Formats: sequence, structure tokens, C-alpha cells
Amino acid sequence: MQTPLRKCAMLFLVSQVSTAAVYADDIKRSEVYRRIKESIDAVRAIDTHDHLRAFDEIPNRVKTPDGNGMTLQSIWAHSYLRRHTRVSPWPADGNFDTWWQAAKGDFDDARAASFYRYLLPAFRDLYGVDFDTITNAEAKQLNEKIFKNYRDDRWLIDVVTNRANIELMFIDPYWNRLQFAKEYRFSVPVLNVTSIMRASHPDQFSSANDSPFAYAQRKGMKTETLDDLLAVIEAIFVEAVAGDAVCLKSTQAYQRTIRYERVDKATAAAIFGASPQRITREQQRQFEDFMFWHICGLSAKHQLPFQVHTGDARLQRSNPMLLVDVIEANPQTKFILFHGGYPWVGETGAIAMKHRNVWIDSCWLPTLSYTMAKRAYQEWLESAPSDRILWGADTVDAEGIYGATEFTRQCLSEALAEKVERGELREQHAVRIGKQIMRDNALKLFPKLQRRLWR
Repeated sequence: MQTPLRKCAMLFLVSQVSTAAVYADDIKRSEVYRRIKESIDAVRAIDTHDHLRAFDEIPNRVKTPDGNGMTLQSIWAHSYLRRHTRVSPWPADGNFDTWWQAAKGDFDDARAASFYRYLLPAFRDLYGVDFDTITNAEAKQLNEKIFKNYRDDRWLIDVVTNRANIELMFIDPYWNRLQFAKEYRFSVPVLNVTSIMRASHPDQFSSANDSPFAYAQRKGMKTETLDDLLAVIEAIFVEAVAGDAVCLKSTQAYQRTIRYERVDKATAAAIFGASPQRITREQQRQFEDFMFWHICGLSAKHQLPFQVHTGDARLQRSNPMLLVDVIEANPQTKFILFHGGYPWVGETGAIAMKHRNVWIDSCWLPTLSYTMAKRAYQEWLESAPSDRILWGADTVDAEGIYGATEFTRQCLSEALAEKVERGELREQHAVRIGKQIMRDNALKLFPKLQRRLWR
């Protein structure tokens, strides 16, 4: 027989479980969420990381009976879905029906994946299509609209600036790292230093677009010694600043550990000039370690904050904690930890809490894991100042940019609305934080952006 006290306790527990279930299900239906989302949607965003090429160079155009162009297959094949799901290749006959017959089942095991779901807002809002329930006829019509939209750049520009409401976009040109072209009115150049750190010998490079040695040859500069190379790198930085680049970017996490030991210049000079056939892996690592520390110094000197890819790459070597020694030793360098350090989002927040020269960029994180991104926003706001969190879409075409931007706005709105509903944050403060993350923090960290604003 239950005592009155035990019965009350059980009723309270059931009530709490029931309330939690409704709360989890209904947050996007709440008035608080609606108001916060509306305010965040209205922010003219500053996107701190994308890979958008000049319009005519956007990849994945395919041959069709109507000529070369972008298709539904192009959008999916160049999306992040391909990281864990096969997308059927475009058929030799160039016909959409052939491709769709093979491809329409490709998505069955990815319906819950963020790599799939981040594109759904683009199909829904830009084309009026629910891809989860798409019919054969709707798929064909969607494909035709995509092909038509990419006949010129008007669609792309409208989606970025009006539909996604982005005013400025940082473009990391990994296909041509040592150039600073501004292909669009909203373009902000970034100096990608990944290849510079590898420059122990000219044969380390397969493309002149990446090579500081090729750059030196074009400029009539010597590269006989390490001091010569460092002078070339200084010239690259000077040109980057003159070309309106606002920051540096490293993606070495894809090639090696992001632990960088302090290596003296004499050791690096002795390694410089050794061909890839003669240099050992350890020597190359030492050279790159020296170069990373040197670039940290140049980052501070030229006031170019340093975006560093952390997390999901060579997973076992990309934990942002590996950077802490460098961060501590370079207090004048402003480090931006990319992708929130996924999956080490808690560690990233702890680093930002302890080190005032660290910012967190959530670019790509909602696309990696929407749930973890929402959790991360809430954790970071509890451990670091709200003016040190940024965002970026990190994609390559209009649909990807729109989808990732909408995904981020929704995720951030949910995170903030939940904190308001729980009484952990006032709504007026949540609205301000949303604007900070989507725009104001970038303007504060990169003051050169002020003269680039155009809307």
C-alpha cells in the first residue's frame, strides 16, 4: 500500500517526466522560440568560413542533354552527405531519370543524419519541396529548376545575400591558397597558410597555386636559405593584408597532429632544402612545427587572427587540447578554434574560458551533429563570454550555404530558447547573444570588416 507521501512523490515524478517530454517536443512551437528565431533571422549575418568559388568555377557541373550544368546530383554529390553515404554518380547517358532511378534509395539510411538534414531547408524554402517525401515527378522538376538557376550567377547571389541574409562571407580558397581575389561583393579573403608550413623543399608541392617557391619565382625573390623563405612568407603576408585578407587559416589537422613542439630556427634551417626523398617524417614534422610557431608570430604582427581546424579530421590527432601549449606561449596571437573542436566541444569551451586570446567558431558543427551543436552553444555560453563565439556555413554552393545557415539559425535559436524557458537567461539577453554570434562578434574580432559592409 502506498503512503500519501510516496504517492505524491510518484505523481510529481510522472509530472516532471511528462513536462520534460512535452518541453523537448514543443520548444520550436513556443512563442519564445518564435520570437528569438525571428530576431536571429533578421540579422545580416557575417559568415566566417566558406569555400565558394567564382561562379564559373563551382564544381560538379555535369553533362546533360541540355548542356553542362548543375543538377540535383551535383548538389548532393558535393554535399557533406558523401562523408558517410554513397551518392550515385551521374550516368553516362546524362539523363536525370537514369540517375534518379539509381539514386533515390541512396538516402534511406541517412534520414536522421545532420549531413543529410542540413540540405532539407534549402529544398523546402528555396524550391518548396519536402525531400523526405519527394516523388519522382517532384524530383525531376527540382532537378530542372536547379539546372535553370545555375545558368548565371543571379540565383547564387540572391540566395546568399537575400534568402540566407548574409552580408559578408569569408572565403577560404584551398584550391588557390596564395591569392586574394574578391569574386563577389560579399567576399572576404582569407590567407590559407597550410601549404606554407610544408615548405621545406619546392618538391613538396604539386601545384604552383600552393607553393611559396612559385610565388617567390613570380616576384623575383630568392629561396636558397630558410631566411630567404621567411622573407618570401613575410611578402605573402604583406600582400594578403593589402588584398583585404582578415585572417589566417590552417587545415593541417587533415594531414598530421595539431600538437606543435617548439623547434629552434637552427634545426629548421638544417632541414630546409632536403628533398622529399631525403627528408624523414620526423624532420618534416619538426620543420612544420617551427613554421607553425613562426606563423603564430606573424599572425600577431600583422593582426591577422589565426583560424585553426580542430576536431574531425585525423580524429586521433585533432583534439584542440593539443594546441594549448602554443596558445599559452603566444598571448598576442588571436586563435580561433574551428568546428567547436568536434567532438571535443567541452574541451574547446574550457580552453576559451581560460585563455582570452581564444575564440570558438561553430562553423560546420550543426552540419556535423545538430544535437551536439545545440548542446555546445549552451555549454559555451556557460563557460566563455558570449562575444567569443562565431559561426560559418562551410559549404560550396547556394543550396549548401542556405541550408547550413538556416540550420545554424535554428540550432542557435533552440539553444537560446531552451535556456530562456528554463529561467537561465532573459529573453532580451538571448536576442542580443544571437546577434553577437551571427554578426557582431565578427565585427569586433575583425575590425577591418567595417569598411567592407555594404547593406
